[in-house]
Amino acid sequence: MIFQLNVKIEKSDNTKKQILPDLNKSALVNFFIDNNKLNKNVKSFLTDNEININQNLLSGFLTGEREKLKTAVASGKPDLLILIKTKPDKKFTTDFFRDAISKIIQELEKENIENLNIIIPSFDLYSAKFADESQFYFSFIEGLWLGNYTFSYKSKKEKNQKLNVTVQAENDLLLKKNLKQIENVLTSVYFARDLVNEPANVLTPEVFGEKVKKVFLQKSVSVRLIGEKELKRMGMNLMLAVGGASDISPRLLVLHYKPTQKSKRKIALVGKGVTYDSGGLSIKPTSGMIDMKGDMAGAASVVGTILAASKNNLPVELFGVMPLVENMISGKSYKPGDVIKSYSGKTVEVKDTDAEGRLVLADAITYACKFKPELLIDYATLTGACVVALGEIASGMFTNEKKYSETLKSSADYTYERIWELPMWYDYDSLLESKIADVSNLGPRWGGAITAAKFLENFVEENIPWVHLDIAGPALKHKENSYTENYDTGFGVRLTYDFLKRMLNQ
Repeated sequence: MIFQLNVKIEKSDNTKKQILPDLNKSALVNFFIDNNKLNKNVKSFLTDNEININQNLLSGFLTGEREKLKTAVASGKPDLLILIKTKPDKKFTTDFFRDAISKIIQELEKENIENLNIIIPSFDLYSAKFADESQFYFSFIEGLWLGNYTFSYKSKKEKNQKLNVTVQAENDLLLKKNLKQIENVLTSVYFARDLVNEPANVLTPEVFGEKVKKVFLQKSVSVRLIGEKELKRMGMNLMLAVGGASDISPRLLVLHYKPTQKSKRKIALVGKGVTYDSGGLSIKPTSGMIDMKGDMAGAASVVGTILAASKNNLPVELFGVMPLVENMISGKSYKPGDVIKSYSGKTVEVKDTDAEGRLVLADAITYACKFKPELLIDYATLTGACVVALGEIASGMFTNEKKYSETLKSSADYTYERIWELPMWYDYDSLLESKIADVSNLGPRWGGAITAAKFLENFVEENIPWVHLDIAGPALKHKENSYTENYDTGFGVRLTYDFLKRMLNQ
């Protein structure tokens, strides 16, 4: 973390003079709509609050040369003033305030600031762009936390200084009521991000399991870590094949969250947990291996989601199943051309050892189906083909049950963890046919994200609704916004938590 955040909510009245705290080492953030009233509104705000700043800088902000004004205050408080213009036009997104606050937090790391005051503008000015007040207000708090995230192994570390944040909002009661819930979700995102950002020499399958055990200590979540001997007895042969070349044996991590209140839903979450992926004998080039410490981002999403649900005592029973393996190279490597009997009993012809994620997920999905959930969702950094199709900003969604996909789409729009549905037509089935096994683990060059999903479909019990999320793009760091640019993202936690809440109302 950049700062130790201490957040409090206060009532504001955007029709009157703001009550600004007279604090040392303080910064103030305010937003203004860029319209014909901009000049009047900004100058009135500065005059009413006796804030004196450089007039040349102010002129640049008011005349359009600057979208953001960040300047020291000549006299009075605050010490640092940040003004941001907004244009709620067709290009404006619900991520605007989240991203803006995130950037500010990152910028303040280099400033000598101990107190931050954020004035949230009136919701009425932006109501056409947001689904409801909660989405609008929550985005400011989420920006604080998401922008505050850091991860480092540098030997010289500075101590996190405290940052007292006062958020002024017209509907202060809405934020006060939900602040703890929001912070619980965001600290769960932090844990997921920590897992994904850990280097592979630190976060082995065994260490992953042990870290998760510690975080769920004394919580309403049972943790089971199944080792190699039991995996062999169970017949988890696809997992064992992928992890067989590593000196560190595979683990199957199973979580069960049972809320203290009566459960209203029963859902299974499955996450790909390849803690490092060399590609196996179908080896990747070095450039393709650099980010493969993050090939367990699906498993991290599952852990983060269950952690958030347990922190907020969400009345949804959750099962989490995560196959944890390293896909390495040795004399014990599985090989292209091998035929392996899966946990389900179906046989798989291996055509590419770098299509390993779908193999471990196949065994895990079969296992998760035994809990008889009303819905199964899996998360996986599964294919580069999905990133080619959708870029780094969206997850591909595949499903056999439309009613759940529509709810997930609503949650994606609400949280700005975006997804896009791709087809699961029967026409694709023939692309995975094998002459010597029940199914091949690789299709032709085209439609790679779809054929990967179609492979997984073979291992979902017929009567269990299922959604597959290929998160290969948004789970790893990318330059879409300030809070995803520097570190792997924990994608899926906020999305799924919102989805689970929506499920309670259906």
